[in-house]
Amino acid sequence: MLDRAESSEPASGQATGALRSIRFRGAGFTPATSRSAGWIALATVLALWQAAGSLALVNPLFLPTPWAIARALYQLAISGALWQHVSVSLFRIGVGWALGTVSGIVVGFAIGLSRIARSVGITFVSALFPIPKIAVLPLLILWLGIGEAPKIATIALGVFFSTTISVYSGVDAVPRNLIRMAQSFDVPFATIVRRVIWPGALPSILAGFRITASVALMLVVSAEMIGADTGIGTFVLQAGNLMQTDQLMAGIVVLSVFGLAVGKLISLLEARLLHWR
Repeated sequence: MLDRAESSEPASGQATGALRSIRFRGAGFTPATSRSAGWIALATVLALWQAAGSLALVNPLFLPTPWAIARALYQLAISGALWQHVSVSLFRIGVGWALGTVSGIVVGFAIGLSRIARSVGITFVSALFPIPKIAVLPLLILWLGIGEAPKIATIALGVFFSTTISVYSGVDAVPRNLIRMAQSFDVPFATIVRRVIWPGALPSILAGFRITASVALMLVVSAEMIGADTGIGTFVLQAGNLMQTDQLMAGIVVLSVFGLAVGKLISLLEARLLHWR
């Protein structure tokens, strides 16, 4: 009996050690990022870019160095020209994005919740969404006159269709068994929309915000290049025409920073509004 007990102890110890050495595999699809990896990669690219320019491996007229771009940004900032162009573009983006988003959410929910609105709305959305919105700008200028209205309307149109599609797609993705369960308890329709459908569609809506922010940025640059005296698009176009590539790249950097800032803001919104996921 003693021998058996002694012989069983090492076996159980070996089994326990084997169990402890197994690595946890349950988080294979958990999203994770490394903050340092992105900054290290960016710094490496900028260092190689600067070295290539300093060693005259690349013509600075075709591709100015990061230092030259930073110097151009600084000069534009202290002269006040940068803030003038940025403020005008931000105003157009803000107003156009807000108008397109609010109307897109309303129409998207109507399409998602109403059979009649779906039958009519999807037809128009499918027909008009593929049209490049910048192609409508000359017509909007004829209708609304020369000024801020046609540019803002162009941005609002582009944002409206993308928002509408993301909203009614999110409404369609809400599990129907949750809605039926609420209906079986005689929950009012407005409460079902507020407590069941809205939270279920919110991930798709916030993902649509990322798309519409990029759409608004592209449309404002295009509209300013066609018919505007101020704005980042106008500045980039003028710098390109004058072959001032350092200022042109400075304008592109401003657009990139704006896109990163919007993406960060939407990530904070997702963390706050979708904490239940």
